[in-house]
Amino acid sequence: MAASINFTGYSDALVLLGTAGVVVPIVRRFQISPVLAYLAAGAVLGPLGLGQLKDVNPLFHWITVVDAKNVEVIADLGVVFLLFLIGLEISYARLLTMRRLVFGLGMSQIALCAIVLSAAAALVLDKPAAAIAVGCCLALSSTAIVIEVLSEQQRMATATGRTSFSVLLAQDLAVVPILVFISVAGAEANGSLLATASQALLKAAVAAVLIAGTGRLVLRPLFRLVAATQSTDLFIAAALFVIVGTGVAAAVAGLSMALGAFIAGLLLAETEFRKSIEATIEPFKGLLLGLFFFTVGMNLDVRVIAAHPFALIGGVIGLIAVKAALTAGLARLFRIGWPSAIETGMLLGPGGEFAFVGLALASELGLLAGDSKSFVLALTSISMALIPALGWAARRIASGIASSKPPDAALSAVPSPGGPPRAIVVGHGRVGEIVCDMLAAHGHPFVATDRDPNAVRQARKSGRDVFVGDATKPDFLKVLGLMDTPALIVTIHDQAAIDEIVRVALILRPDLLIISRARDATHARHLYKIGVADAVPETIEASLQLSEAALVGLGLPTGKVIASIHDKRDDFRRALQEAAGLAGREEIRAVRATRSTKTLKRS
Repeated sequence: MAASINFTGYSDALVLLGTAGVVVPIVRRFQISPVLAYLAAGAVLGPLGLGQLKDVNPLFHWITVVDAKNVEVIADLGVVFLLFLIGLEISYARLLTMRRLVFGLGMSQIALCAIVLSAAAALVLDKPAAAIAVGCCLALSSTAIVIEVLSEQQRMATATGRTSFSVLLAQDLAVVPILVFISVAGAEANGSLLATASQALLKAAVAAVLIAGTGRLVLRPLFRLVAATQSTDLFIAAALFVIVGTGVAAAVAGLSMALGAFIAGLLLAETEFRKSIEATIEPFKGLLLGLFFFTVGMNLDVRVIAAHPFALIGGVIGLIAVKAALTAGLARLFRIGWPSAIETGMLLGPGGEFAFVGLALASELGLLAGDSKSFVLALTSISMALIPALGWAARRIASGIASSKPPDAALSAVPSPGGPPRAIVVGHGRVGEIVCDMLAAHGHPFVATDRDPNAVRQARKSGRDVFVGDATKPDFLKVLGLMDTPALIVTIHDQAAIDEIVRVALILRPDLLIISRARDATHARHLYKIGVADAVPETIEASLQLSEAALVGLGLPTGKVIASIHDKRDDFRRALQEAAGLAGREEIRAVRATRSTKTLKRS
C-alpha cells in the first residue's frame, strides 16, 4: 500500500499547507501582507530556492516543493475564484454609478500606462507582441494588496480609497481582454495577427454568450433548488460546481477558466444568493489564491535577480515612477485633488497579481523567453512588496499638500466595496417585513436576510435588498456587513436560532447594538443576560396592543392611552433588564472577558 503513495506529491502539498497554516499567521503578527509572505515562501521553498538542495540533504525534500507541477493545477484555481468574486462584486447599478471614474479615469490609466510601458519594453524585447503583452501586464496594479492596505487603515470611504477602487475595478475588467490578446498573439502561426485575433475574438464572443445565456437560465433555479434544502453542504457543493464548471466550459471553448468564472460571477451578482455564495467561497478563495502566490514565488529565480541587481532596481523605480506620474496626472484631469491624486498614483504605481497570470500565459505560449519572464516577475514582485511603504510615504506627502480645490462631488457617489454601513435585519417574514418598511420610511439604509428562498424572491421583486442565507454562520454575517453595521435586528421566531445569532454576533462584535424579538418574558430575560440591548417579548407586546385597542374602544382619550401603554412597556423592559442583571451580572462579566479569546467552531 505504501509503495503506491506518491510521497513527493504529498510532501509538496504539506509545504503549501504549512505555509498557509504556520508561516502566514506568524508574519501577520508583524503586520506583513499575506500576499508578500506567500511570494517570499514560494521563492525560498520552491524548486529554484532551497529545493535545489534536495539532492544534497534528504531533509530538503520534505521542507521544499520538489515538483512545481504537483501544486500548480490547484493553485491556478485561486485566480479562478478571485475572478468569480470580482464578477460577483460588479453589478450594473454599481458600474452605472461609477461610470465616469471607472470607464473614464480607469480605462484612460490602463491605456496610457500600457502604451508607455509597452514602448519601454520594446527597447529590450525583439517581438512587438511580447512588448505589448509585458506593457499591458505591468499596467495593472495589485487589487489584493492595495485594498487590504486601505481597508486596514479604514480609508476606503476617503477620496483616495474611492479613486483607487474605481481604477482597480477598471483594471479588473481589463484583465480578460488582456488575456485574450496574449492568447491570440501567442497562438499566431500561419495567418496574420489581425485574422487570428478576429477569429479568436469571434470565438470568445460566441462562447461567452453561450455561457452567459445558459447560466442565466440555469443558475438561479439551481440555487433556489439547493437553498430550499437548507443544507450547507449542498450549497457549498453547488457553488464550487458552478465556479469550476463554468471555468472548465470556458477552457473547452478555448478561453481561460478565469473568464468563465468571471461571467458566472456577473450572472449571480444581482441574485438573492450573492451574499451566501460570497461567504461560502471566501475561505476557499483565500487559501487557493495564497497557493497561487506561492507558485508565483516559485518562479522567482534568485540567479536572475543576482545577475541583474542594478537593472532590477532601476526597473522597479522606473515602473513605479512612470505609473504614479501618469495616474496622478490623469486623476487631476478628472478633478481629483492633488493629495488624493498623489496617494492614488503611488499606491497603483507597483505591479499587480494579474501580471503573473498574463506573464505565465505569455511564457507558456512561447511569446516571452524564460529569462525575460523571470526578470519581469522579479520586477513585479519587488514593486508589490513596496506597496505598504509607498502607502505610508504617500500619506506623509499628501498631508503636507493643501488642496485649494474642493473634492470632486462625483466621488461621493462612488460606493466603496462594502457600501455605507447598513442595519442588518434577520428575517423577512411578517415581523421583519414591517421592520424593513419602517426603516425604509425613515430613510435608514438596511440589508435583510431570510432562509426561505421564496420569501426572499418575493421581497426582491419589490426592489428590497434581501438575501438568502443563514445568519447563524459568522462568515455570512461578515459578508452582510456585521463588522460595520450600526445595529442587528433579529425578527425570527425560532428561539434556538435567535440565541445562536446573538451569540455569534457578540463574539464578532462585543460592542454591537442588538434588538431582538423574544418568545416570552423568560426568553427576554435570557437575551438581556447574554448581551442584547433590547428584547421585545411577543406575549407582552400582544397584551399591550390588545390593551390599547380595548381602552381606545371604550372611549378613553387616545393620547392618554398611548402614554400609559408606553409607560407600561418601559416598566416591563426595566423589570426584565433588572432581573437579568441581578441574575447574571458575574456571568456577563466572565463572558465578556473571554469573548476576545473564543473561536467559532461552527462552519
